[in-house]
Amino acid sequence: MGNLFRSEEMTLCQLFLQSEAAYACVSELGELGLVQFRDLNPDVNAFQRKFVNEVRRCDEMERKLRYLEKEIKKDGIPMLDTGENPEAPQPREMIDLEATFEKLENELREVNQNAEALKRNFLELTELKHILRKTQVFFDEMADPSREEEQVTLLGEEGLRAGGQALKLGFVAGVILRERIPAFERMLWRACRGNVFLRQAEIESPLEDPSNGDNVFKSVFIIFFQGDQLKTRVKKICEGFRATLYPCPEAPADRREMAMGVMTRLEDLNTVLGQTQDHRHRVLVAAAKNIKNWFVKVRKIKAIYHTLNLFNLDVTQKCLIAECWVPVLDLETIQLALRRGTERSGSSVPPILNRMESFEDPPTYNRTNKFTHGFQVLIDSYGVATYREVNPAPYTIITFPFLFAVMFGDLGHGMIMAMFGAWMVLREKPLAAKKSDSEIWNIFFGGRYIILLMGMFSMYTGFVYNDTFSKSLNVFGSYWSVNYNASTVMSNKDLQLNPSTTDYQQYPYPIGLDPVWQVAENKIIFMNAYKMKISIIIGVFQMLFGVCLSLWNFIYFQRRISIYCEFIPQIIFLCFLFLYMVILMFVKWTNYGPSTGDVKTGPYCAPSILITFINMVLFKTNSAPAVCDAYMYSGQQAFQMLLVVVALICIPWMLFAKPALILRNKRKMHVPLNSNHHNHAMGSENGDAEAALSQAQVPPPLPPHKEEEEHDVGELFIHQGIHTIEYVLGSVSHTASYLRLWALSLAHAQLSEVLWNMVLRNGLMFEGWVGGIALYITFAIWATLTIAILVLMEGLSAFLHCLRLHWVEFQSKFYQGMGYHFQPFSFEAILDSAAQGPEE
Repeated sequence: MGNLFRSEEMTLCQLFLQSEAAYACVSELGELGLVQFRDLNPDVNAFQRKFVNEVRRCDEMERKLRYLEKEIKKDGIPMLDTGENPEAPQPREMIDLEATFEKLENELREVNQNAEALKRNFLELTELKHILRKTQVFFDEMADPSREEEQVTLLGEEGLRAGGQALKLGFVAGVILRERIPAFERMLWRACRGNVFLRQAEIESPLEDPSNGDNVFKSVFIIFFQGDQLKTRVKKICEGFRATLYPCPEAPADRREMAMGVMTRLEDLNTVLGQTQDHRHRVLVAAAKNIKNWFVKVRKIKAIYHTLNLFNLDVTQKCLIAECWVPVLDLETIQLALRRGTERSGSSVPPILNRMESFEDPPTYNRTNKFTHGFQVLIDSYGVATYREVNPAPYTIITFPFLFAVMFGDLGHGMIMAMFGAWMVLREKPLAAKKSDSEIWNIFFGGRYIILLMGMFSMYTGFVYNDTFSKSLNVFGSYWSVNYNASTVMSNKDLQLNPSTTDYQQYPYPIGLDPVWQVAENKIIFMNAYKMKISIIIGVFQMLFGVCLSLWNFIYFQRRISIYCEFIPQIIFLCFLFLYMVILMFVKWTNYGPSTGDVKTGPYCAPSILITFINMVLFKTNSAPAVCDAYMYSGQQAFQMLLVVVALICIPWMLFAKPALILRNKRKMHVPLNSNHHNHAMGSENGDAEAALSQAQVPPPLPPHKEEEEHDVGELFIHQGIHTIEYVLGSVSHTASYLRLWALSLAHAQLSEVLWNMVLRNGLMFEGWVGGIALYITFAIWATLTIAILVLMEGLSAFLHCLRLHWVEFQSKFYQGMGYHFQPFSFEAILDSAAQGPEE
């Protein structure tokens, strides 16, 4: 049970493995996921380590698998994921895997190259087919006598000086991307000075680009010109615009014959292309059945060799030596895994696992399950717990959703949130199997239990507030009654009910607020006072709990000086000022009321807690009307002055006592306050000076060095001064910070009421079929705004404020958060990381 409230006890171990058994043993440890290896070769380059060649082979296999995966996804073939977790293959199996991947890659690349060549031929023939069709129309137009004048105008008089050969023109035909036609036409006109005749027609259907598979739109063009000089110029322009030129016979009979040959070749290419695609599909389907398992195997092999590169070789080159952090409770489990690995490898020499003494801070390992993981992530986002210090996560499981619910209290909104969380929890397995790439969804799904609890707690606080979408539930009826006649009630808006008469039943409502407050004119005034006091009460008790947790830390780490010089003055300071203020609230609630029968204890004489507290701190006397008592009980002023004086004495107590005791103990032992010992004293703060010195491995006593001692003493006092100022001022600011519970609760309730009155209420004011339509429209708008603003935006705001209250106001009382994560060698973690962020 202790592991729930404190991180696991860790130990540093030294592991000796025979070379032939090392791979199998590390594989078993990877499946277990309970060992964090240290790098024993920090100064050795990654390319100079023993197993670098094996890692490179794994990288090459991964590259080939990624290529296969890319091709499979391109064809939309589903990859079979049976959920199996195959074991890491033996080293000798790497050769078979490499041969399989090499064969698949070569076969697929060859098929792709052939398919690309066939598609390129198909594209060329298709373009030629369109050219032969379109140019026939162009030639028919050129043969039309009615266009002779147009040709003469375009080609000029120079083209007609050759006698009977006047209109004997040359031409080129080809295809070009449709978007390049305007620029292509302008360039021809300018470069050839208008002495060419261009005709173009669009190809209606898109053509497939064989290099990337994209559909492109092209146009057929034919350019008529006269002379070799213009011919050269036109071809250069076509080349510059990446137009493709094709041979086109002049005679119609030749064009028809070529067109028939093109159609025949296109049919043959279609057949060959289909066979090629079928073969490629069969290869990919076969690969898709095993590619998930192949990825798992290769990544496990790679992870094992990466880990083996952290090991050292002994002088005989036959034994691998490793150092690792392991949980003490799992030592036996790890030993069993090592034995299994040795048996698998066939080695006769058993592995040796020795515990080592270390002065290095161990990693922090908090065991979690799917329920507690989300709350542990909230804590670790602030800072990983120092080794073996109190873990706030178990308390956060209750306090976080409760404080959220205080700000978000609404039965309806809480129900929406709880239903969403319950849906994610109930559909946990299928939703987790989808492995979405959406970061926002992954955040929601990772915190599904947090959302579920926040919704359930919000339903509870909403029931206490008697607030459901800004309306109250009349579950137990009202304990107030109207004793006026109907005409008086209808004609007087501001009638008041007297709680000291029969207007009130004189005993409290069963749970929560009476529904009559929903229609009361002074509702906000009453709710303000109620929620403000509740916020302060909750805040003071949570801070007191945090200070008490610091005592648990001090006792566990045997920091007796911190108990006497930090915990005791801190708890006195907080109790004598702020807990006393909370007690005054309860005194006021119990001693002052309308039904007491005494004027001095009636509502008129009830003192203000805030003014009383301010006067108490400033040593001022309370003032009150003549008929009232200035204080709640006899001797209150003197008692309050005593409390404030004792609280003020706690400040120098926190500031000077601890540094003075540490300094006295060190001087008594004649040990200089060197930096190593000082840092350890700040970390361990052990009351037993000899134990502290022995743990820190301080060298034998030396003559005290005055300057160094003064420097360290000053640093010690500065550190304690900062800590004291932070606590004293923080006690005030943190108490006020809990008023955010009141502020956000009030804002949420008012926004809900405004949304009801300004949107949904308008839809309820119509009658008949018009009312049905109006209600349909207004309800849709109201529901959308409720989800978007009151549930999502207000929920996010309350979540962030609640997070701040835990990180700053609560955890600052006991939580250092100076540790580092336990990161074991785990195949599960490696495969999950690869699935979430695949290598490019």
